[in-house]
Amino acid sequence: MNQLFEKEISRSYKFKGKIINLRVDRVLLENGKESEREVVEHNGAVAILPIDHHGNCTLVEQYRKPIEKILLEVPAGKLDFGETPENCALRELKEETGLKTKYLISLGHIFTTAGFSNEKIYLFMAIDLIQTNSKLDDDEFLNIVKIHWTELLKLAKNNELEDAKTNALILRALPKVKKFITDNYEEE
Repeated sequence: MNQLFEKEISRSYKFKGKIINLRVDRVLLENGKESEREVVEHNGAVAILPIDHHGNCTLVEQYRKPIEKILLEVPAGKLDFGETPENCALRELKEETGLKTKYLISLGHIFTTAGFSNEKIYLFMAIDLIQTNSKLDDDEFLNIVKIHWTELLKLAKNNELEDAKTNALILRALPKVKKFITDNYEEE
């Protein structure tokens, strides 16, 4: 069985920005040949599925410039340097939706595009929600969308949600949601 390892020979930064860095790594492959790997460095992010005891989920619609369209997504945002994923999740939940919670349930993490980026998104479910005022960043514009869990699940099952972190979070939350919804929940 192959060891599946690439030894780094050199690293060169081509761009350093506010959200990402771009570097090119020269690597030695298992077969002894050399190759280059373009790597996008990202500090990481969080994604949160806020769900109340009736099964209503709070999502956001946001225009995403790289794909030139609006996506329906769970609230999410990037980690600030030195910030814990839990604190980031609480901050982003409040900023984007105005929701606060004392109960974050960790659902692990995902790597979004491991073929060229090290971005890691920590996934959370938020329950016992309290509505306050949102406080968006100056360059952030979004619409709040309330949708029942069963409808959200239908959208995911029917391939109508295009955002990867949202789909991953729905899949991870699936076994836990029934436990927190008190009215007639039926998985479809």
